[in-house]
Amino acid sequence: ERAIVFVYPSTGTPGAPNPPDWDTIPGAHGSTPEAEGFRDRYADFELSGYEVFGVSGQTSAEQRAFAARTGVPFLLLSDAHFAFADALGLPRFETGGKTFLQRLTLVVRNGVIYRAVYPVHPPHTHAAVLLGELSAHAASAGG
Repeated sequence: ERAIVFVYPSTGTPGAPNPPDWDTIPGAHGSTPEAEGFRDRYADFELSGYEVFGVSGQTSAEQRAFAARTGVPFLLLSDAHFAFADALGLPRFETGGKTFLQRLTLVVRNGVIYRAVYPVHPPHTHAAVLLGELSAHAASAGG
C-alpha cells in the first residue's frame, strides 16, 4: 500500500476573491496548479504503485466542485475540522479569521509516513519532481 497525500491550503473559486493578504503569505498561492500537476501525472503515480489523495480544510462540497471543474480523478479529502492535521501536528496559518493548512506532501508506504516534503516550492512542478524522485529511488532500489 503506497499513497501520496498532498496537503494544500485552498483552491480558488472562479469569481470569488482570495482571502485577505493571500498574495503576501508565503506558500498560499498554487493549490490549483499543484492539484493539476498531480492530475496530469496521476496515471504515472498509479503505474508506480501510488494512490494520490489531496487534503485541505475546505468542505467536501467545495472540493467536489473543484474536482468537477478541473477534472481531478483522485479523492480530495476534507479536513474541515482539522482532525487529520491535529493528529499529525500539521502546520497551518490564519488570515481573514480562517485557518488554512500549509502546503506539504506525505509519502506513505504500508501505513507509515516514509517521507514528508515541506516546504513545497514551487507547487506547479511539485508532482513532476516528486514522481521523478520516486522513480529514481525505485530504479536504484531495484523496483
